[in-house]
Amino acid sequence: MKFNNRMFAYVPALALVSVLGACAGMTQQEKGTATGAAVGGAAGALLGGGVLGTAAGAAVGGVVGHEVTKPKK
Repeated sequence: MKFNNRMFAYVPALALVSVLGACAGMTQQEKGTATGAAVGGAAGALLGGGVLGTAAGAAVGGVVGHEVTKPKK
């Protein structure tokens, strides 16, 4: 099978659909935690430039996302 660049354009789209489909049964707080961890991990990778920065950013982002989307009492 011959691969071309056009075939690889579908890989990110399929990954996005898979990720969004996995969020269907999550609560709003779980979605906030996951989103915070993803954004924090990306920011940690950009600012820290390594595995430790990515992990720290994901941890902090996850906590912030969890707290921001906590249900009001």
